[in-house]
Amino acid sequence: MKSVRNLYLVVTAVAAISLLAGGLAQWLDSGTEEGGRFAAYVQRSYVVSACHILGAVGVIWLGWYWIKMAGAITSMAKRLKADELQGLNLEDPQRPEIKPDDGVRVKQDHNAVIDELSEVVNERLCDFSNVIGELEKQINDLQIQIRLTQRQKGHIEAIIYSIHDAVIVIDEFDRLLMANEAAGKLFHFDFKSTQHERIDRLISEGKLEFIDFLRHSRQSKAQPTRKEIEILEDVEPKTYDCIVSCIYDENQQVCGVVAVLHDITREKQIQQTKNDFVNHVCHELKTPLASISAYSEMLIDGEADDEKTREEFYSVIQTQAERLNRLIEDILNISRIESGLIKVNKEPVSLTMIIEEQLHMIKSYAEEKNICLEDIGQSRVVFDQVHADRDMISQVIVNLLSNAVKYTPSGGSVKIETEVDETANIARLIVTDTGVGIPEDEIEHVFDKFYRVSTGEKQAKGTGLGLNLVKQIIEKVHNGRVFVSSKPGAGSTFGFELPLATRDVFESLPVAGRA
Repeated sequence: MKSVRNLYLVVTAVAAISLLAGGLAQWLDSGTEEGGRFAAYVQRSYVVSACHILGAVGVIWLGWYWIKMAGAITSMAKRLKADELQGLNLEDPQRPEIKPDDGVRVKQDHNAVIDELSEVVNERLCDFSNVIGELEKQINDLQIQIRLTQRQKGHIEAIIYSIHDAVIVIDEFDRLLMANEAAGKLFHFDFKSTQHERIDRLISEGKLEFIDFLRHSRQSKAQPTRKEIEILEDVEPKTYDCIVSCIYDENQQVCGVVAVLHDITREKQIQQTKNDFVNHVCHELKTPLASISAYSEMLIDGEADDEKTREEFYSVIQTQAERLNRLIEDILNISRIESGLIKVNKEPVSLTMIIEEQLHMIKSYAEEKNICLEDIGQSRVVFDQVHADRDMISQVIVNLLSNAVKYTPSGGSVKIETEVDETANIARLIVTDTGVGIPEDEIEHVFDKFYRVSTGEKQAKGTGLGLNLVKQIIEKVHNGRVFVSSKPGAGSTFGFELPLATRDVFESLPVAGRA
């Protein structure tokens, strides 16, 4: 019995020490290949370590009760054996020194000892049962906590993986602990197969600025830090707003770093566009204002001695004032269209009628430059109605015609025509000139705000807003399409397409309302 108890003691001690060592190892893990101290927060919980330690304590406790019970049972067995031997001696006729009533007394004592031992065993079993019940309750509570912790961990990972911005988490040894899909696409690595790899081995040399920022933030133990970082992606640099925060353990030591990268390339472009817009507006406003101010001062100073000079000054001031007014109107119209605040009054209108009206307005300007206006009216069909705002389409046609005349040298020609494609249900207007033309690498920019073609700057002055306004009116307000083709030195062709108005809408209008 003693050898069995010793063996049990050895087994119990080994089991307890193993569980205790495993729990303490996980509790104090700080830099192994399994992920470091921060991995204990993210991938394993302190609850698991606590389970190991409590399990070791439970084994020691159970062993102590088993030893106590084994001692009680052994003592009981010895007493019973002694009493049995004593009973046998009492019944032996060869022992005359023992009286028969002595045997009765011994049997009574024997029963009393059995009762006493039974009571002790019952007490031990009851205490042991209570201990087992308490341990089972603690184990159930710990299992519930483990499941809750695992569920919370799964929710946190799901949230991180669903974030559109790139998220990267590294430990104190610069090893990758966590990353979402956006980060994998940005830095071209697969998180599942590269977990616990050093971050500098996963990110290419062209993105080392990000790694240096992570290391500097971790080493300086700084509060959440923000920095704009440019990362080359698909041959085009992109700007990211990078926020890095240190992660601290229970001893307030840095055990990891988390970084969030938000793509602000579009915001930077919009900001730059706004800055360029303000600069262009200021520049364009200064030119006519400077002329108006200069000629006004000369008139005040009496430098215009005769009526002819004064009329010349008045003409310059009026011209520059009109230019300033057109510039302001164009800016306001573009701003209203982009913000959706402009009032639009769409109705079925005839392109033929609008063209004829605008040709009368531009005819005198063309004659001054000795430019021939060709109105190919015979190419138009009867039904060229479009559902549009009459005033806006008139402004578009005026801008296209005036641009064509402006950039066409004396002796050239400007041709305007319309086409109707009933299959595609669109009406098309085309303006062709024999002007200076546009270089091929600049064609895609001619509809940008304030853009002036290099070959046209010497030919005529302009604000660079006319064609942008054309694009805004046709495409944003009327869901149409603008187009351009050109050849340097041979002229350009500008035009637009608009959806045809349905015949039902046109025929439902009163006769006076038909264009």
